[in-house]
Amino acid sequence: MERIGVIGAGPAGLAAVRELTAAGLDAVAFERGARVGGVWTLEDRPTAAYRSLHLITSRERTEFAAFPLPPGTADYPSRDVVGRYLESYVEHFGLADRLRPGSGVARAERDPAGGWTLTLDDGGTEEVDRLVVANGHNAVPKWPEPAYPGADAFAGEQLHAVDYDDARAFEGRRVLVVGMGNSAMDIASDLSLVADHVVLSVRHGSWVVPKRLLGKPADQVTSPWAAVHVPLALRQAVSQTLLRLVSGPPERYGLPKPQRGLFEDHPTISDTILSRISHGRITPRGAISRLEADGVVFADGVREQLDAIVWCTGYRVDMPFLDPALLGPEPTELPLYKRVFHLDVPDLHFVGYMQSTGSAFPIVERQSALLAAALTGRWAPPSRAEMAADCARRRADAVRRWGDRGRPAMRVDFDRYMHELAAELEAGAARVATVAA
Repeated sequence: MERIGVIGAGPAGLAAVRELTAAGLDAVAFERGARVGGVWTLEDRPTAAYRSLHLITSRERTEFAAFPLPPGTADYPSRDVVGRYLESYVEHFGLADRLRPGSGVARAERDPAGGWTLTLDDGGTEEVDRLVVANGHNAVPKWPEPAYPGADAFAGEQLHAVDYDDARAFEGRRVLVVGMGNSAMDIASDLSLVADHVVLSVRHGSWVVPKRLLGKPADQVTSPWAAVHVPLALRQAVSQTLLRLVSGPPERYGLPKPQRGLFEDHPTISDTILSRISHGRITPRGAISRLEADGVVFADGVREQLDAIVWCTGYRVDMPFLDPALLGPEPTELPLYKRVFHLDVPDLHFVGYMQSTGSAFPIVERQSALLAAALTGRWAPPSRAEMAADCARRRADAVRRWGDRGRPAMRVDFDRYMHELAAELEAGAARVATVAA
C-alpha cells in the first residue's frame, strides 16, 4: 500500500488524514508544532490567531460536516474553542497515531521515478510515495516592501500581527494599526479598550459587514443555492443596499470609500470597528508618508505621535521544503486542478492552498474527499489539456471578479467552489465508469 505524507496538522492536514485513512489509505501528517491545530493551536506560541480572536464565519458555516461543533457553541467561537474543537476531532476519529507532532519537514525531495524523501527538522528521514501539502499560508509575516521612509528611525515598538497576543501589553499607549483586513480591524478594536488612543492607517477602502444581519449570522442571510444560481451583480446590489441601510457606507466613518463592489473584494467582517470609531476610540487615517522617531506622518500631512505600530500587512505563501521548480516563479500563481492536483507531478497534491470568501474548514474537508476518491480509483481526472484550461478559466474568472492583485489564482467563492467540488466528484466517478465500460 502506498504511504502518503501530509505536511501540516492544522485544519487542512487533519481533514486530509481523516479522509485518506477513512478510505483505507496509509497517511501520516508531519507537524512542526508540539500540538495540532495550525494557527488555531492551543500551544503557547505566536500564530495568526491572537488571544482575543473569534471566527468571522459562523459556526454552521465553519464546522466540518463529519464532525459538527458541540451544541450550544456560540455563533462565532473564540480561538480557544476552535483549538479544542480540532483536538477533539483528532480524538473522535482516532487520528493520534497518524500524526507526528514536533516533526517538521525541512525538505521534501522527489525521486524522478516517483516517491519522496522527507528530511525532518531533527535530521531524520521518512520515505513516502505521495506528498500532500497542507501547511497553510498564514504563518510567515509579510512586511511593507519597500519599507517606509524612516522605518529604522522610529523609536517605539514595531510588531507584525503574527506576534500580537494581548491588548493589555499596550495599556495607556498610543498605537498605530496598519491595514484594512479582518486582523487589523479586530486588533484595532481590541486595543481601543485599553490603549490611550488607537490610530488606524488604511490605504484602500473595504466594505464593513457586521457579524449579524436581520437577526442571524451575516453569512447565513443568503442561501448557498442563491450564491450558485443568482447572478453576482443582483446579489451584490441587494447586499450593498442592506448594508447601507443597516450601518451606512464606510466613508461615513472616515474610512476610504470602497473602489470595488462588496463581492468584488474581500470585505471586513466586524461588529465593533465602526462603533469604536464612532466613540472616538479609533481615529482613521490614510496612507503613511514616513515614520519619525516618535510618530508617523501621513500622506495628507497629518502627524500622529505614537508609541507602537502593529503591522497587519498579511502573510506570505511559504513552502521552503519544496524544490522551487515545482512551484514556478510565483507560488501563488501555481495552477492546480480544482486547487488540489498538480498538473505535472502526479504524486504531489495540495489541500487548503486557496483563499476563500468563507471558512476553510468545509472546503479542506471536501478537497480531501476528492483526493481520497482519486487515490482509491473512484475518481479519474480529465486530460491534462482540460485541466490546464480549467485552471486558466478559473484564474480569468477570479481576475474579472476580484482584480489581478491578491492571489487571483488562489481565490475561490466559498459556495460556488463547494458546489464545484461536489460536481467534480460526480464527474470524475462518471469518467471512471466510462473507462471501465
